[in-house]
Amino acid sequence: MKMNHKPTLAVLNRRPFKGWIVCGIALASFAAGSLITSGRAHANQVRADSNRVFELMIYHTVPGKAEALEGIFRDDSKLMAQHGVNVIGFWVPNENPDWKDTFVYVVDFPNREEAKKRWHELHADPASRPYVDAAKPILEKVDGKYRVDEVYMRPTDFSAMK
Repeated sequence: MKMNHKPTLAVLNRRPFKGWIVCGIALASFAAGSLITSGRAHANQVRADSNRVFELMIYHTVPGKAEALEGIFRDDSKLMAQHGVNVIGFWVPNENPDWKDTFVYVVDFPNREEAKKRWHELHADPASRPYVDAAKPILEKVDGKYRVDEVYMRPTDFSAMK
């Protein structure tokens, strides 16, 4: 069975720029659909609070003194909580020998200004002095400075903890 497409082609060929009209309609439909679906896709998306910060603290001790520092922080953690220093957790690495003399913890603050305020209040409290004094002789020093790594971090938008 043979079909005659000449009448259909004649209708299409009568209009100049016929291809542009079809492309324009397709493009407009695509754009409208994209706008509608993107609005719905982002409606339930959770965003990270841009001000919230986490502070990673890594203390390097003189060889064999990580356990002693752990004991100091066991007691100091109560005072930290009283001053609003919200510690997420404390860790002692146990697999890699390169990390055997370290003590790690992460603190959560609503923003950098609050972090500065909370640390200042904690360090100004005379009750914190014994902990600081007990830690000084067991912390490693490099060029006269205690080897403590402090890194402020922001949560990513895909992080479970925001």
